[in-house]
Amino acid sequence: MAGGTVTIGTRGSQLALWQANWVKNAISGHHPEITVELAIIKTRGDKILDVPLAKVGGKGLFVKEIEEALLDGRIDLAVHSMKDMPADIPHGLCIGAIPEREEPRDVLITRSGRPLDQLKKGSRVGTSSLRRSAQLLHARPDLTIVPLRGNLDTRLKKLASESLDAIVLAAAGIRRLGLADRITQTLDESIMLPAVGQGALCIETREKDPRIASVVAALDDLPTRRVVMGERAFLNRLEGGCQVPIAGHGHIDEKGYTLTGLVCDVDGSHQIKQALTGPEAGSEKVGLELAEALLAEGAGEILERLNADAKQ
Repeated sequence: MAGGTVTIGTRGSQLALWQANWVKNAISGHHPEITVELAIIKTRGDKILDVPLAKVGGKGLFVKEIEEALLDGRIDLAVHSMKDMPADIPHGLCIGAIPEREEPRDVLITRSGRPLDQLKKGSRVGTSSLRRSAQLLHARPDLTIVPLRGNLDTRLKKLASESLDAIVLAAAGIRRLGLADRITQTLDESIMLPAVGQGALCIETREKDPRIASVVAALDDLPTRRVVMGERAFLNRLEGGCQVPIAGHGHIDEKGYTLTGLVCDVDGSHQIKQALTGPEAGSEKVGLELAEALLAEGAGEILERLNADAKQ
């Protein structure tokens, strides 16, 4: 491949820059003849830090401005956390590559060093994720959930500055930034099912850009792609965003592709959760079928109610 420059669009947080630099180094490793540059783009989600995401538009807040830069040619590709990607991708863009996934689960970080089941009644736990808060309340209805926004470093500082007893974060971000020693407990999926795509990176590209497609092709991990696209098919069918507590996590083993999905009331009182297994190559079909199964169990009524509440 001829040389030239490739510009990566990214948010400016410490974690986003780590992720973008990882992709930059991976591209340079496969294509040393290419110069790779980063372009930091501030998104609406980075500017609004005092309001829960569900109140200001959900997931698209972290990608819209970057996608606009990709569409108009200011950047050649974008690096996102897959869990920040809305179910629908703008016309003209596509998921060009999904590298091998990091640990997808959530972690609990407590000031006392106590795990979830040993936290005192009424303990203040920080999170602005409805998915996390609903599952926490399902497991421990006696906890007090405190809204917590900001980048990873900010949220870690708020553990002490806002008198919180614990916070819940994605394991992937903590591990990528070398902070695994801060983890009190990695939360089992039976307690906290991860967000769709959590722990995976999304390398977003223009659909009709063969040069960039060939640049990122070597970064795509097929098993991770199949797992994540099955999760995203599940999310897409449920039309889920940050306004509703939806979780989904798949894995591949000798039985094929198994996807576990969940829809939950905000207060954790009503939780619909199922798993479905199918062929590895048919992961998106499994995702659609699992969504239909949850809808048949009453997930549709929960989603309609929560979406109606979000619009008020």
